[in-house]
Amino acid sequence: MAEMLQFDLVSPERKLASVQAREVQIPGADGDMTAMAEHAPTITTLRPGILRVVHGSGADEYVVSGGFAEITPEGVSVLAEQALPKDEVSQDAFNGMLEGAREAHEIAKSDDSAKVLSDLQAVAAQLGLMAG
Repeated sequence: MAEMLQFDLVSPERKLASVQAREVQIPGADGDMTAMAEHAPTITTLRPGILRVVHGSGADEYVVSGGFAEITPEGVSVLAEQALPKDEVSQDAFNGMLEGAREAHEIAKSDDSAKVLSDLQAVAAQLGLMAG
């Protein structure tokens, strides 16, 4: 049996997950990464994307808009700016994420904020949603 690690996902609104997992696939700002038990300690920022958690009874996916992930040999803790289970992401919910990113971009006018908008548009395509 594969070694397990503790996975916790929280957003400002709620705690979304706390499970024993085999692996956690993370949309890191510097590229996708997979954390498993005994992973080297790492802290990474998240880009908008789909975070996937593989556990004993299958896999769960969450749409995240950004945030941070702390990885230790024993676990992964994700503090998301916004997060929803993938199957709860409606067009209206996604539009809210997109509007928040657009407002941040209008204030910052930076390459980073433009990248967030681009990443959210890619997530929309993955989910079959409109990114307009």
